[in-house]
Amino acid sequence: MARVLTRFTSVRLLKLALPLIPTHGFTRAALAESVLALPASSQHTAPLSDTAVSALFGEGDDARRTLINAWLAEGISQMGKTPSSAPPLGQASPRPSIRDILHQRLRYNEQALQYLPEAFACLATPTSITSMMLTPLDPVPAVKHAVGIADEACCVSGDQSLQLSWYARRAALAGIYTAAELHQLASPKTAHAFLDSLLASSSKLHASVEEVGLFGGYVMKSWQGIIRSSGIF
Repeated sequence: MARVLTRFTSVRLLKLALPLIPTHGFTRAALAESVLALPASSQHTAPLSDTAVSALFGEGDDARRTLINAWLAEGISQMGKTPSSAPPLGQASPRPSIRDILHQRLRYNEQALQYLPEAFACLATPTSITSMMLTPLDPVPAVKHAVGIADEACCVSGDQSLQLSWYARRAALAGIYTAAELHQLASPKTAHAFLDSLLASSSKLHASVEEVGLFGGYVMKSWQGIIRSSGIF
């Protein structure tokens, strides 16, 4: 373990663990096997020990949360790489549209879709016994997730809303993306069409969200409350 701790940073191993998520899920095993993907000059022949995983990424489910948050952060960074049509010679590349950016973010989910309900539940589970007694699930990670995606979509698309419009725009997009993502978990094949329908007619958002029940009562009600407060319907 000492060799690992002195030669390799957790950031480097987290990057190597991300491609393992489609097969290993958001697990400590994915983090343990990340070391096997190091280049030949730093090659390891065995996965990290459980003690090493805890030392690098956190005890118990904290290590899983570290991996989940790294995967979410990578999803945000990929939004800035949304392809757009080639510009005419001598002209700058056009910025992608909000629609294209949000569709790209839904596609990012597809590689780990089967693991997302459990991953989001892990993030929403309070880490202390005291917090767990006060609230069974914490809605804050869901809020940060949706708002982060909305904000990045606006930045990448070049949205220039000001003052109150700035907040309203992001609140609306956070609500739309949240509903589309929840729909994606229940019906992956129709998620993109569903997103288009919400973007075209945000008044449908209220009814559509109420059809989704994958995250349990408390988180679902919290997410619905966030969407309602955005004032987009």
